Amino acid sequence: MGKRRRATERKKAHPAVLGGAAVAIVCGVGVAAYALSGGDGGKSDGKTVATGPPTAAEVRTTTRAFLTAWEKGDVAAAAALTDDRKAARAALTAYREDAKVSAVRLKPGKPATRKSPKVPFKAAATISYGGKDKRYAYDSTLSVARRAADGKVLVSWQPSVVHPELRDGDRLVTGAAGVPPIKAVDRDGGPLTAAKYPSLGTVLDGLREKFGKEAGGKAGVELRVVRADAKPDDDGKGSKDAAAKKGDAKDTPDKTLLALSPGTPGTLKTTISARTQAEAEKQTAKRKQASVVVVKPSTGEILAVANSNPGGFNTAFQGSLAPGSTMKVITSSMLLEKRLAGVDKKHPCPKYKAYGGWKFQNDNKFQIKGGTFRASFARSCNTAFITQAEKLSNDDLTKQAQDVFGLGRDNWSIGVSSFDGAVPVQSHAQMAASLIGQGGVRMNPLNMASVAATVKSGTFRQPYLVSPEVDDRQLATAPRKMSGKTASALRDLMHYTGVSGTAAKPMAGLGADSGAKTGSAEVDGQKKPNGWFTAYRGDVAAAAVVQAAGHGGETAGPVVREMLLVGK
Repeated sequence: MGKRRRATERKKAHPAVLGGAAVAIVCGVGVAAYALSGGDGGKSDGKTVATGPPTAAEVRTTTRAFLTAWEKGDVAAAAALTDDRKAARAALTAYREDAKVSAVRLKPGKPATRKSPKVPFKAAATISYGGKDKRYAYDSTLSVARRAADGKVLVSWQPSVVHPELRDGDRLVTGAAGVPPIKAVDRDGGPLTAAKYPSLGTVLDGLREKFGKEAGGKAGVELRVVRADAKPDDDGKGSKDAAAKKGDAKDTPDKTLLALSPGTPGTLKTTISARTQAEAEKQTAKRKQASVVVVKPSTGEILAVANSNPGGFNTAFQGSLAPGSTMKVITSSMLLEKRLAGVDKKHPCPKYKAYGGWKFQNDNKFQIKGGTFRASFARSCNTAFITQAEKLSNDDLTKQAQDVFGLGRDNWSIGVSSFDGAVPVQSHAQMAASLIGQGGVRMNPLNMASVAATVKSGTFRQPYLVSPEVDDRQLATAPRKMSGKTASALRDLMHYTGVSGTAAKPMAGLGADSGAKTGSAEVDGQKKPNGWFTAYRGDVAAAAVVQAAGHGGETAGPVVREMLLVGK
């Protein structure tokens, strides 16, 4: 249920321990003393290794020495001032040779605080290619730290020192672009730019990578970030099998930083609605860690996508988060089909329900005595779903998600990289937890908007940003369609939830042709849960998540409401 962490935190060595160890070695063993102090003729000079954070003077001195050496093109000297000489030397050499930087001026800024080891700096580079020079300025940051072995203060090397867009394996390259630029337009022909719609920045990069040649443009000469071929591991934010996204751009597309010769862009029409996208940008910008996607149920067209951090990871399309109680839409469809629930049939909702060694409970430990499944769905009763776990096979929910909702099959091709959801086969308590959107279930707003759209239309239609007619790709389909009776029952349940249940406030006044489901997903280490909300109104479906913010009806609900109001 918690977030997975890829990076192992470095253990902080206590200064007193290091000092004590040094003293013990110096006093006790002459040979060891020589090794530590760098003594002459076997005699120690009595000096101990410096410990603790670097001082402000050391930070300033190291930073200036490193930037000066880099600026002068003395790669060896600059690399020697880092804690990874080999990697730094390779990167700084490539900066000159591959990125074609003929000259660079580097100006250090002031750390945020006197004790901060992080130093911002400005770079003003001259890119020289084919007899042409062009200036390129950008900001970056470096950090310094004291090396425990000898007490030296060095630059902590990472690719982002060279340029903030770089990560492990990425390269800066100047040359003829392999893919022509594109002029992306919305569904009505209006231009789409990252300047106007910040959340589309990485999306537009991905669309260029996928459709640049099909759009008919001519490539130019550019300074670009060429991404590493290796895919990131599953860190709770993306799919482990990203390579299985047939025909789509890689997880993080290459990025143009500077056009020396811009080339001729080809026009690429998308499904984006300018009005809906503008509202999505507005709503996510008001919140921390919010993401939203809007789709058209009758076609699968994506009308908008936005994230609070538009230049960062695209959680809306690639996120991999527990969806909480919004998952109960899928679970309910399964229970209805198996006749383990009926909209107005009696259904238990106790305070607690134990299964597989875990004890499950409801928010604030509420219960519904003598209630119906309608009441349990509307109030999001966890135990009402857990009570049915013993009647299910371990793979029932997985099959329902894959076969009816098209999720977790790793075959969506929306036009850029996406995570298609995951509902793994689990057993015992984890299987029960999956029924309420915890356990191993992972989704993102794209997936959950598709779930609401499937309920509204009665048929799974794979979401997409660019018509498949552009490149003749095949859109994913679901092996089977839910029955009309089941679809009608789900719409009834979701509408009732939007009128009299946990979604009532965000859905107020949206009319008879609407429905919703709230969700709150507990995450280890977070004080507040991730808030989820998925809903439809007419031919518009939307889903949002606001991480570490609280209950879905209060956090993500208002975002989705505005999406349904602006519609198309």
